[in-house]
Amino acid sequence: MAEETTPTPETKKPAAATKPAAAKKPKEPAIEDKPFTEFMEQHFVPALKETLAKLGLEDAELKFAKEPLPIAGANEQCWQVIGKWQNGKRQFNLYFLDENINGKKAFSCSTNGARPSIIESFMIDERKASLDLLIMYTLQRLNGQKWLTRN
Repeated sequence: MAEETTPTPETKKPAAATKPAAAKKPKEPAIEDKPFTEFMEQHFVPALKETLAKLGLEDAELKFAKEPLPIAGANEQCWQVIGKWQNGKRQFNLYFLDENINGKKAFSCSTNGARPSIIESFMIDERKASLDLLIMYTLQRLNGQKWLTRN
């Protein structure tokens, strides 16, 4: 019968607990967690302008401002991204009613300098908005007007 041997304490590997723990680097907060105006001015508006330019709208002018809603008799102001191109012949507005990218949002568009006739809800099914989602939904809505590509 073969003899059984048990490992002696000298042959055991040292426990991993004796290694010093590597210091974890603090994780950068997501850009969407930045204050609303900072996120919009530094990330969303430049990214949208760059994307529109790639799609051939080099003359697109984007503005982020707190302005009144374009509803007759309404005095309420909200943050808006206002986009214009073709010398103002085409305009869209993204309304951030809660001053929060995850809050209530609306969209309108108009042509030839007219006031928008409809203000629609925007991104109502998304619980957590990201920069990519905001860009994608904006482009999707503009394309719904056939302003970016033709049929």
